Amino acid sequence: MNLQNQKRAVIVGATSGIGYETAYLLLKEGWILGIAGRREGLLKAFQRKAPARIYYRVIDIRKENAPIELEALITDLGGMDLYLHCSGIGHQNYNLDADIETDTVQTNVVGFTRMVDAAFRYFGNRGEGHIAVISSIAGTKGLGIAPAYSATKRYQNTYIDALEQLACMHGWTGICFTDIRPGFVQTDLLNDGKHYPFLMRPGKVARCIVRAIHSKQRMVVIDWRYRLLVGAWRLLPRWLWKRLPVKN
Repeated sequence: MNLQNQKRAVIVGATSGIGYETAYLLLKEGWILGIAGRREGLLKAFQRKAPARIYYRVIDIRKENAPIELEALITDLGGMDLYLHCSGIGHQNYNLDADIETDTVQTNVVGFTRMVDAAFRYFGNRGEGHIAVISSIAGTKGLGIAPAYSATKRYQNTYIDALEQLACMHGWTGICFTDIRPGFVQTDLLNDGKHYPFLMRPGKVARCIVRAIHSKQRMVVIDWRYRLLVGAWRLLPRWLWKRLPVKN
């Protein structure tokens, strides 16, 4: 295999769940991967699948040095064609615990912005690239059971819209964006003993993500059941939405 001609992807949040499954599919396609997360043991275990084509860095996106570590990973990798942001947290917070809300904002807003901005600047200097982020259908409406989570996911949706416009303002037409909005996925994030409707397996979601990346879709809701659900949510007037007990 000629590694010089292979596509290179950096996946932040690759140690489990959707990020892990997507990284594995890209690896099978022949991509060279730079994987990042907070758990070094899991990163090392993944690297053993293909040591010649996988590089890793321990990165905590909540820390200010995270972009420096990302830059080092890109250097290790020999460049980056795709940045995939899978890192995020979310909790139901019926009692509005302040620590849960602020922790969610630190990861899903501050950390997200820090990393996506670094990728944006890299691709701007390069003249081309692909930024893909895992957001959520939760950004469609404010969910009373998870205020910070739904608000931070709306932030991510809007931020990608703004970066797309900013890229055009700079004349960086070679940068494309993909906003991936899954519904409920069977990952550690939802391993809380509650019942979630239409629960999807990470492998299925990962396959949809890879298809969206290849086709450079601007936005994709996974899957068809959630596309119907999101469409219905958007049609509801505010007075009705606030009276709905959206919870499980």
